[in-house]
Amino acid sequence: MKRRYFFTLIGVSSLVSSLLMKVRASGPKTTTISSASGDWQKVGTVAELDKAGQLLNEKSPIGSVLVVGTSKSKKLIAVNPTCTHMGCTVEWLNKEGIFLCPCHASEFKLDGKAQTGPATKPLSTYATKIEGNFVMVKRI
Repeated sequence: MKRRYFFTLIGVSSLVSSLLMKVRASGPKTTTISSASGDWQKVGTVAELDKAGQLLNEKSPIGSVLVVGTSKSKKLIAVNPTCTHMGCTVEWLNKEGIFLCPCHASEFKLDGKAQTGPATKPLSTYATKIEGNFVMVKRI
């Protein structure tokens, strides 16, 4: 390898690396509301939740979140809807009271635990609350 080529390669690599770091640093800012019990994230509005009885936000600051219930529910359920088997997005079946993976028919209970395989690991769950007009979640 020629010396000139080597130094050109090093220079270009450094330039690309610094540009990538600059782009990553200027990425989207997340909104965090601090409370005594941790960081809560807005995932949608109460109107969106009440309209369908569920709220899916695939681009929340803490990842994909599926909230089930309505603002009048005593307890909202929130899970990461990514199936632990192959990564498909699970669906909420209200009549059956389960989360179902449309790809391989894995079923999950309300608490996220795998009920019927092939998935064996549970869905991640979140604490939920309604604050003003917003549905909020935080990692448990």
